Amino acid sequence: MKSMLLAGFFSLCATMALAETRTYHLTISPVQSIIGGKPVPKIAVNGTIPGPVLRFTEGDEAVIHVTNRLKTPTSVHWHGLLLPGVMDGAPGFNGFKGIAPGETFTYRFPIRQSGTYWYHSHSLGQEADGLYAGIVIAPKTPAPISADRDYVVLLSDFHQDSAARIQANLKKSSDYYQYKRRTVSDLIEDAHAQGIGKALKSAGEWGKMRMLPTDLSDVTGYRFLVNGLTNEQNWTGLFRPGEQVRLRFINASAMTMYDVRIPGLKMTVVAADGRPVQPVEVDEFRFGNAETYDVIVTPREERAYTIAAESLDREGFALGTLAPHEGMTGELPVHRPRALLKMGDMNMDVMMRDDPHMDMSQMDHDSGWADTGAPKGAVVLNYSQLKSLTPRSDTRAPTRFIKVVLGGNMERYIWTINGKTFSPEDGIALGYNERVRLIYVNETMMAHPLHLHGMFVQLENGQDADRMPDKHTVIVPPGQTVSVLLSATEPGDWPYHCHLLFHMQSGMMTTLRVAAPEAGFIPPTAQPAPNHTPHGEGHDEHH
Repeated sequence: MKSMLLAGFFSLCATMALAETRTYHLTISPVQSIIGGKPVPKIAVNGTIPGPVLRFTEGDEAVIHVTNRLKTPTSVHWHGLLLPGVMDGAPGFNGFKGIAPGETFTYRFPIRQSGTYWYHSHSLGQEADGLYAGIVIAPKTPAPISADRDYVVLLSDFHQDSAARIQANLKKSSDYYQYKRRTVSDLIEDAHAQGIGKALKSAGEWGKMRMLPTDLSDVTGYRFLVNGLTNEQNWTGLFRPGEQVRLRFINASAMTMYDVRIPGLKMTVVAADGRPVQPVEVDEFRFGNAETYDVIVTPREERAYTIAAESLDREGFALGTLAPHEGMTGELPVHRPRALLKMGDMNMDVMMRDDPHMDMSQMDHDSGWADTGAPKGAVVLNYSQLKSLTPRSDTRAPTRFIKVVLGGNMERYIWTINGKTFSPEDGIALGYNERVRLIYVNETMMAHPLHLHGMFVQLENGQDADRMPDKHTVIVPPGQTVSVLLSATEPGDWPYHCHLLFHMQSGMMTTLRVAAPEAGFIPPTAQPAPNHTPHGEGHDEHH
């Protein structure tokens, strides 16, 4: 398998000889950051956090020389890019061993797509410590929607503790960073609102589970940054009134999801995870770790507008500004109430769990996690609104169903996929070009942004088969089930994991293995839509 992948990679290199080569030199080194007020050791790319934005044009050959000046091995993963497995940048997969201290590794691969993506380390907690940055790829042909201005808006979370210390603290106690707990006064308020019986019953249920209804995130104490700048430093994108401005949002945070809004401006979503979608006008959107969204805004007034990304736990904002001149600031947003999880966030609908044919877009789930606090009448982006801009070429029905169960033990801070923590010998095996349905079942009370390297999945969101949107990262809400389709067209061993960094490091990762073409090619037109029963032939529960 390894020799076959390498041979295919070098064959690709030969065919790229005529492509335009875009070369970058990246140096990964230790730095002392003073963002939090006192110097703490972090990791920089070319001396900055985040690193430089890499820009390509679809069809380019990317040549990226990465030099490691750390005392430990490092790596760079090109998040969302389609490329040979050995170039994906995850140590231990596809023959890639990482970059040893003092060494330089050259990544070389063709640029097969356009859109907004990002890169980050896949070694230990280096991503959380600063090794991340954006990627912008221009299309070969003119973009379907043009803009007068174009800005990357990269969100990240900065902690005074190193990633290693955070991981150790979570292993000591999973609620180590949970400072906002329910109190007697909260119980009294609940009793007034619900009645004493219901309030006591709810408190008892939460007590038995040893979990907190306020547990929307595992780690607090973050400062939230926009393109590496604090709120006081005020990242600013300039505009002239009436111009169309494209904002390329990237959530490069280790552990933080956001609700994003720009008070006074509508946002038109035109791309999700780098893929163009039919324009959707919204007031705000929920932003999972590792996702990207491109939006178009048209500020018409000669004033400053605030880009407000509020963390789900309502601990803080990442703030930026759109303004006609430098030095301007918009109105500061007010924190919305912190949402409380409900028992419904823990109880999945039994019918949905057992029936892979169920349309998730029709499910009505009582979820505290989904409460954004948006004002009445505001349009909040929903996955069901995402629709591919261009028709899909592969609309085959799946021939196999594979359940991907997301679980964990909060007391021990262990996170699992299909009941297991990550082990190199485990995984999900697919034939080349096999068409499968992956059913994500979240048995936990936390949302998990599930990321697949090397390929895109098609989100089953109620759209017609030829308009389902591509995603490389899919938020699976607490207690819910989400299904996606996958055409296994990229041979190799691909990491498949939660993109909450400390969930991945605590076990929520597996391998999705796609066989080589000669090991079992399946022609796209050779598979009729199967007549499956929920537990009959063709239903594969992976354990």
